[in-house]
Amino acid sequence: MQGATEPIEIAAPFLQPNQLEGFRIGVTSDRRSSDLIDAFERRGARVVHAPTLRIAHSQEDGPLLEDTRTMISARPDILLATTGYGVRRWFEVAEADGIGSELTDALAETTILVRGPKARGGIRAAGLNDSGMSDSETTASLVDKVLAEYPRGLVIGIQVHGATDEVQLDRLRAVHERVLVVAPYRWIAMDDTDERVYKLVEAICSRQLDCVTFTSAPAVHALFTAAEGMDMYPELIAALQTEVCAAAVGPVTSAPLIAAGIAPIQPTRFRMGALIRLVCEHLEQNMIERVETQNGLVHLRGSIVQVGEERVQLPPTALTIMRALVRARGAVVSREDLTLALAGDSDDHAMEVSLSRLRQTLGVPGLVATVVKRGYRLNV
Repeated sequence: MQGATEPIEIAAPFLQPNQLEGFRIGVTSDRRSSDLIDAFERRGARVVHAPTLRIAHSQEDGPLLEDTRTMISARPDILLATTGYGVRRWFEVAEADGIGSELTDALAETTILVRGPKARGGIRAAGLNDSGMSDSETTASLVDKVLAEYPRGLVIGIQVHGATDEVQLDRLRAVHERVLVVAPYRWIAMDDTDERVYKLVEAICSRQLDCVTFTSAPAVHALFTAAEGMDMYPELIAALQTEVCAAAVGPVTSAPLIAAGIAPIQPTRFRMGALIRLVCEHLEQNMIERVETQNGLVHLRGSIVQVGEERVQLPPTALTIMRALVRARGAVVSREDLTLALAGDSDDHAMEVSLSRLRQTLGVPGLVATVVKRGYRLNV
């Protein structure tokens, strides 16, 4: 169906191929994750892909087809379409079973309301027209519209997405004669044998990522659940509240992050293209740390340190030490504090080895100075 998938490429003049060099971004989405990953990697970022959920189609589409035939027979007064992908898949499955035209005919006189532009695109691609859109592109606001603008006692059809919102269904059931539900797909947790989610949790907790992107609220909940299972939930929340930026595609996705005390960045347009643009802008404008030293201006951008015009990639432990020194801005950082900053069972010896490797990697004599019996500092 033409026009069904919104391209997410962004071609703004400020988007340079190396603008995300040094930054490390976690991608938690399954569907269309390759688009996000490609957009970030072409701008120089290192991407860690760990889908916390995956979209599952029923192994047999029998339940979906049964619900579709019920919808055809009922000819609902109002149909609520919530996702473009769900609408497209629903009509594709119906068409493959030979009842696509029956579904279109049954909905020809139905008042169709859409949650957002993508759902509108799916409806129009099916040869139908909608009569209105929710105010804030959420299922709750779509239900608000029905309850406020239409009489009681109607037959309501609703296409739900991956995680059914029973609260909104109950609101409809309390007012209307009949509520018919079709679920073209659902979200399921990743298999326990897939270690990517666990590695993502560890990378967030150890501050080895600069940003993590989320495109659905269930994906956020799944990440939290994985962290709880690893006994790392407090560490995960602390990291996302402080040094690791959480980026959400819209308010529905942001909600569980905000409820956990995390302040995510969110684009004004709830689209992946806008999310990519926002992540690029935020990392460049807010996540590059700078300090003037006797050896020149030092930039710390993600895992890369730049001294003058030279950029070098730092390994995790050296990066942790460099980050602590940059943030001290020339003040002395004690050996004990540097050791504590390192993850795991690090001791003074491990810290000193990492510090030595940092100096070797930087290749700038005197930049990291030793303060006898006190600790270390940048030579500002």
